[in-house]
Amino acid sequence: MTSAPLAARLTAPSGPLFFPVTAYAPDGGLGLDVFRTHVRRGIEAGAAAVFACCGTGEFHALTPEEFTATVRAAVEESAGRVPVLAGAGYGTALAVRYARLAEESGADGLLAMPPYLVHAGQEGLVRHYREVAAATPLPVIVYQRDNAVFTPESVVELARTDGVVGLKDGLGDLDLMQRTVSAVRTELPGEEFLYFNGLPTAEQTQLAYRALGVPLYSSAVFCFAPEIAVAFHRALREGDDTTVHRLLDGFYRPFVELRAQGRGYAVALVKAGVRLRGLDVGEVRTPLREPAEEHVKQLARIIERGQELLAEGAGR
Repeated sequence: MTSAPLAARLTAPSGPLFFPVTAYAPDGGLGLDVFRTHVRRGIEAGAAAVFACCGTGEFHALTPEEFTATVRAAVEESAGRVPVLAGAGYGTALAVRYARLAEESGADGLLAMPPYLVHAGQEGLVRHYREVAAATPLPVIVYQRDNAVFTPESVVELARTDGVVGLKDGLGDLDLMQRTVSAVRTELPGEEFLYFNGLPTAEQTQLAYRALGVPLYSSAVFCFAPEIAVAFHRALREGDDTTVHRLLDGFYRPFVELRAQGRGYAVALVKAGVRLRGLDVGEVRTPLREPAEEHVKQLARIIERGQELLAEGAGR
């Protein structure tokens, strides 16, 4: 692990937060050499952190052995240049196991995914994440989505928990998010607690999240169009609304509308985009499915249009 506290390294990132896809070889096993290339290129393109084996990385589809090998490969490619975080999920016992595997593999932190299947009450959810946080010294970011949705009071309890440093929101309820930010600010004044916009294609909603006091966001687009993701991130940071709106209108909105054409496209379409850009990371594993051929062609046109928009902006 790196010596600098993770929260400090993520507070004002210099670039997008990178959620690499997991590469598979033609025989269906891991393609670690390709994955290393994917991670290395992302870091060289300006990623501020690598989140390995999370949602975009098909955490659900990996065995513990594959998870360990993939996280270790990300850590080795990063070589301390940027922090590496790893997913941890399922029921409490397995989430603890994955947390410890991530620690053994050299990760700097954890993204704690929702528990498997069950819809638990608030007390049970808080206990679950406290046990995950207590299992290792790694800082934990809790991922709110699906069956893990918290009241503001529960987030305050999580923020009081040793090891829990942030909340990633994949729900999209802005009223709840505003009340959550307000509750933590009120109950824990001066506490450094991180908030992330974790919606699919988070750039599409980041203007709204930023207004709530949520400056951080995940970028799946960075996987296949890092130049566009970096330009958008820079424009947000610098208050360049012209560029932000140009990319939202001409690239991100069409991509989001295409993503909505198929279940699982938040991962499968991203992986197709990586292949379109020349890196054969393989197909998604079941139960996800590959995008339709016509949708891949549409994605190629959207990427091309995004690059044109960047060139137009450079020529202003």
